[in-house]
Amino acid sequence: MRKVEKGRIRWLAVVEVNRLLKELPPHLKDMAAFSLATGLRASNVTGLCWRDVDLVKHHAWIHPDQAKTKKAISVPLNDDAMAVLNARLGTHPEFVFSYKNKPIQQCNTRAWTNALKRAGIENFRWHDLRHTWASWHVQNGTSLQELQQLGGWSIFEMVLRYAHLSGDHLRQAANRISSMGVTASFGEGIRL
Repeated sequence: MRKVEKGRIRWLAVVEVNRLLKELPPHLKDMAAFSLATGLRASNVTGLCWRDVDLVKHHAWIHPDQAKTKKAISVPLNDDAMAVLNARLGTHPEFVFSYKNKPIQQCNTRAWTNALKRAGIENFRWHDLRHTWASWHVQNGTSLQELQQLGGWSIFEMVLRYAHLSGDHLRQAANRISSMGVTASFGEGIRL
């Protein structure tokens, strides 16, 4: 069985992301923005080809041989992801993300490290963009089941790492039975 990582979940607030994006060179900025919009892993972003993107249906596909779980991932593209893709149109005939007309092999480069320093962000890896994406989703009401499908996780335990960020929707869930007609005053027991 796959071991569930129990380490830290490092994610950025929007203001930190904006500082980082401002410091990144254009090709890494586009890749980081796309990662934040889709939650895709670095290898899926660097290897994304135009043939696997449907700009009309706002969808991309990660093939099983490209996925960590070895299962195909259908990636719905939100408005932010579409803006990045539309800006990248025509930059390379095959790959969505390229640098000097060559496919990008890795994201964790000196340019990435230097941009983090200039932005004043410490202890942050490229993969933490995925954690940021997942954290933002949960904080904005995406259910853990939806997040599992969006992120392509094969086991639910991986998604449970983000459950602590979802207090608001749990409070809403707790209140679903508040108006069942049960009344009690302080000091009295609940009468059904």
